[in-house]
Amino acid sequence: MALTSNRNALRWVMIISSFIIISLILWNTYSFFQHFKSEERNKMKNWSFAQQEISSTTNLDLEIGDLPLKIISSNTTTPMIMVSKEGSMDYNNIDEDKAQDSTYLLNLIEKFKNQNQPIEIRYKNEVLSTLYYGNSPLLNKLKFYPLALLLIIFLFAAVVYFFYRSAKTADQNKLWTGMAKETAHQIGTPLSSLVGWTEILKSENVNPEYIAEMEKDVDRLQTITERFSKIGSLPTLKTYDIVAVTEDTFNYLKARSSKLVDFEISIPDSIIEVDLNEQLYSWTIENLVKNAIDAMKGKGKLKLLIHQTSKEVVIEVVDSGKGIPKGLFSKIFEPGYTTKKRGWGLGLSLAKRIIEDYHNGKIKVSQSEIGKGTTIQITLKIKS
Repeated sequence: MALTSNRNALRWVMIISSFIIISLILWNTYSFFQHFKSEERNKMKNWSFAQQEISSTTNLDLEIGDLPLKIISSNTTTPMIMVSKEGSMDYNNIDEDKAQDSTYLLNLIEKFKNQNQPIEIRYKNEVLSTLYYGNSPLLNKLKFYPLALLLIIFLFAAVVYFFYRSAKTADQNKLWTGMAKETAHQIGTPLSSLVGWTEILKSENVNPEYIAEMEKDVDRLQTITERFSKIGSLPTLKTYDIVAVTEDTFNYLKARSSKLVDFEISIPDSIIEVDLNEQLYSWTIENLVKNAIDAMKGKGKLKLLIHQTSKEVVIEVVDSGKGIPKGLFSKIFEPGYTTKKRGWGLGLSLAKRIIEDYHNGKIKVSQSEIGKGTTIQITLKIKS
């Protein structure tokens, strides 16, 4: 308990620390962006002062080395449009072909207004022209840096999460596989003894019907042992008539269940061939039937239906139990989820794994209504 608490505390410390670090990086990035934008505005103000100096000078023979001309020629990145008081437009760092269209320049001016406040170029309190400028390519790239950073952090967190989840699932699978194989090993010894005792009873003039029923149960135990021993390894699929396999399992469970449960089966007369692992599929049907009986608290109506589509066979187990809330339709198949006081929550998760992972089929709650019952549906591909 203390170890779990320490792990949870460490996890929260790491989450909070990561959040603080991310926040600091984003804040620093934003601050740098604002500082860079302020520097760019100062640069444009200097450019406007230089333009003002050129406009006001009476010396038309300014040399290339003079400071105003140096400042004017130094801007090679920031796009700008200068509009005189007469309405004529001059531009710099803008695509020449596009700039031939006056509508394009007017739209660009509106865009620049939203990006930066225009700068008026004055001489003797008279506005000679207005400078509209946009963000430089570097500033535009920098604007998207926080989004790129967040994306990288998100992808990194996703990788860590999936790695953690995969590692946890792998550990759980190893534990369940070990427990299953150990269970199969433990059952094997008394099962061998039971096989011997049934042979002895045959020679003791015991009613053959009793022995036949005992042999059915012994065979069932052997099947269960084989199921557990095969967990963790890829099962072999063979072609079976799914109608016959389902009916045999259903009838076996019917004979050994409460008489208060009204069993009903509706199956086609024709053979439907499917690639199956007979033992694991039978285990799935057994889990669904037992869960249905539990949902009805040992009393009610349980129906199993099989019908065929063009490429698939659909098996439905319908009960008249307490029903399942719609929000739990998927959750009931998760390992560990159970509504029973003494349940482990493995039955439906194993059924899902057997159907979807081993048989490439689908299993789901097709419908359920509180107080009226539930229908669980299995869909498998028909052998072509």
